[in-house]
Amino acid sequence: MELGARRVLRPGRLRWLRALAWAVLLFVVVVASAMTTTQVLISMLPPDAGASKLLAYLASVLVGLGAYTLAVRLGEARQPTEIALRPMLPQLLAGVLIGAAMFAAVMAILAMSGLYDIRAQGAAPAWVAVGKALQAGVVEELMLRAILLRLVWLAFGPWVAFAVSAALFGFGHLGNPNATVFAAICIALEAGIMLGAFYVLTGRIWMSIGVHAAWNFTQGYVFGAAVSGAELGPAIAHSTARAGTPEWLTGGAFGPEASLPGLVVCLVVGIAVLWMAHRAGRFSVPRGELLRG
Repeated sequence: MELGARRVLRPGRLRWLRALAWAVLLFVVVVASAMTTTQVLISMLPPDAGASKLLAYLASVLVGLGAYTLAVRLGEARQPTEIALRPMLPQLLAGVLIGAAMFAAVMAILAMSGLYDIRAQGAAPAWVAVGKALQAGVVEELMLRAILLRLVWLAFGPWVAFAVSAALFGFGHLGNPNATVFAAICIALEAGIMLGAFYVLTGRIWMSIGVHAAWNFTQGYVFGAAVSGAELGPAIAHSTARAGTPEWLTGGAFGPEASLPGLVVCLVVGIAVLWMAHRAGRFSVPRGELLRG
């Protein structure tokens, strides 16, 4: 996990402040480039476009990754190893399998406990669900892990970085439909810690992207549950919390990621991956140096 040590991040006076200012600038560059690409391309498509919308989401992902790469090369004088291409496919695939299995486990617990009803609906186009899940996985992992976690780590160390990135990830969802403070806390503790742990363990964001995207896709398309309070698009099933069940157990209208089973499953995985990263020495290297993985 390379934190950066050149140009804007060179050692010296006010390095912490330069790192934070650089994080803000990178945030703006990645979000503006990716989201503008999506809005422009989708506005040119008819409402019923399916595969074409997937291409628009893929284009926004590529633009976001390209903007991040260019900015890091110019501002930090390095190749961004956190998005190195060689380990991309195996780490993405591993993340996809882990993310899908985790959410399936959450739904199994909810259904077997009588807290959720799952009803099959039959075949449904997956274009939009794949596009939205992939865009969320790539753009949000660039923002929260490759940018925020990395640069706050450089400024203040790993534990402050984990706390800040997890809190912003969780409470950044308060603007979503049906959001509650409990839902934000759940996302901060489960996804904020777990996805950051995968990044620290591997030194890349690909596994975090795979877990994030697969979790959203499995949640919204396979089970047809709400994804952070909203619908992902057409789904092959429809899942809802049973009436009269406590929201802290089911997630309510926000979705299963705000449920107690979701919190427990993700925390168990996140703590396990953090332990693996600690055992591998990922937290023992001085700030600014390269964590070899």
